[in-house]
Parts: sequence; structure tokens; C-alpha cells
Amino acid sequence: MSRQVFLYDPPDRFVAGTVGLPGRRTFFLQATAGARVTSVALEKTQVAALAERMDELLDEVVRRSGGSAPVPAMSPAENTDTAPLDTPVEEEFRVGTMALAWDGEEQRMIVEAQALVELEADSEEDLAEAEEKLLQDEENGPPMLRVRLTGAQARAFAKRALDVVNAGRPPCPLCSLPLDPEGHVCPRQNGYRRGA
Repeated sequence: MSRQVFLYDPPDRFVAGTVGLPGRRTFFLQATAGARVTSVALEKTQVAALAERMDELLDEVVRRSGGSAPVPAMSPAENTDTAPLDTPVEEEFRVGTMALAWDGEEQRMIVEAQALVELEADSEEDLAEAEEKLLQDEENGPPMLRVRLTGAQARAFAKRALDVVNAGRPPCPLCSLPLDPEGHVCPRQNGYRRGA
């Protein structure tokens, strides 16, 4: 069966968002173009890593171009997107690996999110070989979301993604673990409950 690639070049909208209450949120990347919507689920840490790495790559593009690349230093106000995810949110797949690249000719950020794949291997060498084959197998690989963004769209995505990640439960001032609405058992208080 050939690989299913959800391509958005360019998307009308590409955002990170959540469904659910803090502490029980499911994170999504969502791309839209016209009436077509693709949503893929991923972990909070993946969203944070993607946003941080995207900002770093954009900063590097600006630095290497001497400021001539069409990449704003900050997210432009006109690109701010605070709207919720488009509904219904239907998960196409759960993200396993992600990749970022800058296309210098087209001046576009390329974001790829590939479906999580369970690899079976008897040894570390077999596992490494299976991972390498998975990355090279374009025709029969797992489903993938590929989005091509302008510099301004990429900055706006990164800002919103970090805002979404930071909008969760507040950290405990003592141990930095997330506080649930009913509090949590704080290791710094020798297991006594600390309120929110």
C-alpha cells in the first residue's frame, strides 16, 4: 500500500491546539486549506520541541542571510491565530517522528509529521536497520503530514504552539510539578497535599 501524504502547500491555517481540560488535554497539529482539514495527535513535549526548534531554525535562517531572508524577527500581529481548532477534530494518526527544513529556493519552512510506527527487532542492530529503512522508504512508509509555510506563518505557528503548551496547569511553586485543580502530593512537602 502506498504512503498517504497529507500535503498543504501552502495551508490556509496551520496551528497547534488542544481538546480537553488541563491535565487531560490531547494535543493536535491541524492544517486546513479550503474545506480540507487534517488533524494529527501528538504529545505536549513534541509540540514544545517543534515550536522551539522552529524558532531556532528561523533565527538561523535570518542570521545566515544577513537579515535579507523574508523571516520576521517576531510573529507578526496580523498572523496571530487564537481561534480554536476546526471541528470536528478527527485524528488521522498519532505522530511518531517530526522533521523541519528550510527550503532556501522557495523561502519556505517545511514541517513533516510522520505516523508512529511500532518496529519489531531482535537486537539493537536490527532496530537501527528497521529505523533507517523506515526513513528511506518514501513509497510504502507510514502516513505523513507535510506543510510548507512562509517565514511569517512559521513564526506565528511557533508562538501559538508555545502559548498552547504554557496554558496548561500551573506549576507547583515548590517542586515545579503541575498542580491539578484539587492540588497534588508535593514531594518537597514530604508527601503532604498542596492546594492549587
